[in-house]
Amino acid sequence: MLIAGNWKMHKAAPDEARALSESVVDAVGAPEVQVAVCPPFTGLAAAAEALDGAPVHLGAQNMHAEGEGAFTGEVPAGALRAYDCRYVILGHSERRAYYGETDDDVAEKARQALRRELVPIVCVGESLEERRDGRAQDVVARQVQTALDGLPIGDPSRLVVAYEPIWAIGTGESAEPEQAQEMHAFIRETLIEQHGESVGGAVQILYGGSMKPHNAEALLAQPDINGGLIGSASLEGESFAGIVEAGEQVT
Repeated sequence: MLIAGNWKMHKAAPDEARALSESVVDAVGAPEVQVAVCPPFTGLAAAAEALDGAPVHLGAQNMHAEGEGAFTGEVPAGALRAYDCRYVILGHSERRAYYGETDDDVAEKARQALRRELVPIVCVGESLEERRDGRAQDVVARQVQTALDGLPIGDPSRLVVAYEPIWAIGTGESAEPEQAQEMHAFIRETLIEQHGESVGGAVQILYGGSMKPHNAEALLAQPDINGGLIGSASLEGESFAGIVEAGEQVT
């Protein structure tokens, strides 16, 4: 089980990133599940220092598909590895909605992440309109199949998928545990069809739709929910640790 915090564009200054990283380390103690934090790029160096030797992994929120080049404002995978990042979030709904990232863009980034020994956390999920129109599974299947097509995964620990119902992100709303499980089971079936039982059956699938300490245990108890991609609740050590504890309770 993996509990990963996506800080988004919060705690971006080095002192803020260091303080929150230290707070997370203190709050989670010796976790019985995998834990990661994903600060903004400007906080990676300070977070890396604070997490040195701690049982909390570091991740980034995005990266470019190329290793280097004339791409002003972008960050290459090699730089993330230099900060000892283990994970990188790819295809988050905000990247898709605000910056026009496509399924093909996510696929290219995922290939580059694997080449540089980063674990991509590939985000998929439908909008409220798509769910109301009965297209949720079609949308998610397309995202999974395109982003992961031909990826040389091999070891299932080299990939994480995060299901984030867009209608639940930042709204305080969350899918009911049974709703979330239904989509996670569908994603699992899609992964197995694409990559076989040994990989698709073992890849961790995270829930990323407003998971909080009060609803985390019910969500994480579902058989195909293997953790959480946590937004606002990851911005305080104690609330984030509450979700980590919920994961420990059901593991």
